[in-house]
Amino acid sequence: MITMEAGSPGWAARLRRRLRDGDVPFRFLAAAFATVVVALLVAIVGVTWQGSASARAAFGLRFLTGTAWNPVAGQFGALPAIYGTIVSSAIALLLAAPPGIMIGVFLSDLCPQRLRWPLSLMVELLAAIPSVVYGMWGIFVFVPFFRSVIATPVSRALGDTVPLLAGPVSVGRGLLVAGVILAIMILPTIAAVSRDVLAVVPNHQREALLALGATRWEVIRHALLPCARAGIVGAMMLGLGRALGETMAATMVIGNTPRIDRSLFQPASTAASLIASQLPTANTELHSSALVFLALVLFLITLLANSLARLLVWRVAGAAGRSR
Repeated sequence: MITMEAGSPGWAARLRRRLRDGDVPFRFLAAAFATVVVALLVAIVGVTWQGSASARAAFGLRFLTGTAWNPVAGQFGALPAIYGTIVSSAIALLLAAPPGIMIGVFLSDLCPQRLRWPLSLMVELLAAIPSVVYGMWGIFVFVPFFRSVIATPVSRALGDTVPLLAGPVSVGRGLLVAGVILAIMILPTIAAVSRDVLAVVPNHQREALLALGATRWEVIRHALLPCARAGIVGAMMLGLGRALGETMAATMVIGNTPRIDRSLFQPASTAASLIASQLPTANTELHSSALVFLALVLFLITLLANSLARLLVWRVAGAAGRSR
C-alpha cells in the first residue's frame, strides 16, 4: 500500500503530461476511426445477409451451383455470374500485369528525367478516368475494331480447334472484350504502384551490381525486381480487386447474358453487372433477395482474393528477407 501511494503522484503526473501533449486523445481518436472501418464492414455484411434471407431459404447452397437465371420463372443460379467475374478478372490481370510492371520499371529507372514527371502524371490521370468513359470508348471504338479485326478472323481460323476462340461473333460484346477493357482500367493502378515500389529500392542495391560490371537489365532483374516483388504483388492484387468489383464498364461491354459459354467471344455477365442491370427493375421479393445474395457472394469472393493476396505478399516478403 505504501508503494502504491508513493507511486500515485508519479503516475498522475505522467497521465497529466500525456493528456496535455495530446498522446491519449490522439490514441483514442485513431482507435475510433479504426473502429468505424470495422463497423462499416460488419454493417455491410449484416445488411447483405439480412437482405438475402429469402434467397438463402429458397435455394441454399444450390444458389452457388445453379446455372439458370430466369426472374420470370423464379429460377436464380449464381454460377454464370461467378464464372464471368472470375474469368474476366483473370484475363484482365494476365493482360495488365506484365505491361504494368514494365511501365513501373521504365518510369523508375529507365525514363529520362525530363519525361518522368509528365509520363507519371499521364499514368495517374488514366487511373482517374471514370469507368463509364472506358465503357463508352469500349462500345463505340474498341468493340467494332475487336469484332472485325480480331474476333472474326481468329474464330474462323482457330474456332474449330480451340473452343475458347469459337464463333460466331455477331455483336462483338463478350467476355474477352470485358477482360481487355478491365485490363486497360487496372493497368494504371499496377503501373503507378509498381513505380512507387521500385523507386524506394535503396540505391546501394543498384550501385553494388553496377560496380561488379552488371548491365542495366541485370541490375533490374537481380536487384530491383527481387527487392520490390512484395510490393509488385500487392500492386497486382489491387488491380485484381478493382477488376472483380468493376460495374459500369463491365455492364456496358460484356453483353449481360447470364450463361456459361465455352467461347470467350460470347456474351456473359459478372456479378456486379448483373446486380447493376437488374436491381432497379426487380419486381419480386425473391428477385431482389437473389441479387442481394449475389452481392454477398461477390463480397466473399473479394474478401477471399484479398486474403490470399495478403498471404502471398507476406510469403514473398518473408522469402525476400531470408534471401537477403
